[in-house]
Amino acid sequence: MRARAFGLRTRLLLAFLVVAAVSAGTTAALTYREARNAVLQTAQDTAVSSFRDQVQQTAFGLPPQGQKAMEDMLRSIARRGRPHPWVVFAEYGSIRASSGENRESTVITPELRRAARANPRGSFQRVVKDGVPYLTMAMPTVARFGPDTSVPSGVIMYAVMPMTDEQVNVEALMLAARDGALPGLVIALIPGLIAARSVLRPVRELRKAARSMGSGQLDTRIKVRGSDELADLARTFNESAARLERSVTELREAGERARRFASDVSHELRTPLAGMLAVTEVLDEDADHLDADTARAVRLVSAETGKLAVLVEDLIEISRFDARAADLNTDEVDVAETIRKTLLSRHWTDGRVVTELPDGIRARLDPRRFDLVVANLVGNALRHGEAPVTVRLTAPEEKALVLEVADSGSGIHPDVLPHIFDRFYKADAARTRSAGSGLGLAITEENVKLHGGTITAGNRPEGGAVFTVVIPLHAEGAGG
Repeated sequence: MRARAFGLRTRLLLAFLVVAAVSAGTTAALTYREARNAVLQTAQDTAVSSFRDQVQQTAFGLPPQGQKAMEDMLRSIARRGRPHPWVVFAEYGSIRASSGENRESTVITPELRRAARANPRGSFQRVVKDGVPYLTMAMPTVARFGPDTSVPSGVIMYAVMPMTDEQVNVEALMLAARDGALPGLVIALIPGLIAARSVLRPVRELRKAARSMGSGQLDTRIKVRGSDELADLARTFNESAARLERSVTELREAGERARRFASDVSHELRTPLAGMLAVTEVLDEDADHLDADTARAVRLVSAETGKLAVLVEDLIEISRFDARAADLNTDEVDVAETIRKTLLSRHWTDGRVVTELPDGIRARLDPRRFDLVVANLVGNALRHGEAPVTVRLTAPEEKALVLEVADSGSGIHPDVLPHIFDRFYKADAARTRSAGSGLGLAITEENVKLHGGTITAGNRPEGGAVFTVVIPLHAEGAGG
């Protein structure tokens, strides 16, 4: 069987991978965030604490010393920077000094300056400039005039520390999280395949069992494994299959008993009916010599006995089809000539039946059964429809013979059409009362099917019912 692009296995694996990817991605993202924060927080805390200590240990006088002395002091503080070297800046009014080449920093923001003036314990800020991260720190200084006396000096110290090492470490953490998540997804395929197999195996067994039951193997059962929902499904299937098998077996037995009963009764009635028919024939011959009431009774008995004989013969015939005992005794015949013989033997040559029978159409048919098909269709049209009845024979492209029997009546009621070939069905509401057995069209259909053909019923646009028989051609002249 062709594999489905998005079958149940694929959908299960995709769902499993999506869950694994979300889990791995979430874990990696949380791990990366915590590790990144830890790296940056550690470097930040170390630098801020160290800078605060350095500033507090440095003595400032008022007014501040000269710029040269201030720069030397800033270089001394910068050399002691941790965890990385700093660039230290000092601002006092309009005086600017630094431990580096530039007296003013381009990464110190106005927000940091405002925070430094407002907070005597200092402030810090992380800044990214040209793709490089920096930690900027600000600390106001005080001037001491004794062990317990200090006043703000007005000098604000700034330190700028590049955090390139931390950035490298953070990027390494991100790569490690990514590289760890990808193999995890690949490894997740293994339990995904195992889970998909454990789910799909009972589903495949259920599909196989359903197909087996559909083909007629009603004793099919599924092996129950475990106690999960799939096991419950297997048990339910087995219980339903067992009930269905019992029901079908009972129906088959009941149908077989009914067919055997009809067949046995029909055969048992055949012998006494033969005697009754012989008696009624004798009574019919003497009916003219009897009084009127007796003659009428004799003719009624004779007519009903004839109907009963027809019913018995039809029951015997339909029982052969039910028992699959009906067979074909085919012969190559001229179809038009066979139809003419059928009409002639039933005395339907008095103008009530119009024929369109081209010669030269030959086919392998069972003459007796084809005779019954034609006789039943024409007789049905004469009884229930109106004359003239048209019998038309064609052979389109010499592949099949098509026989159409159409009457000139009012047609078949739409409610009747679906049941027209049902056994014992009489369309009393649509046509005149039937005197037949109710099996004629059912037997006709079975005879057509026995020839490998089909029969349909419908109504003509101009009025009247039409029955169409299509039987494949098997004549030598038609190429088989």
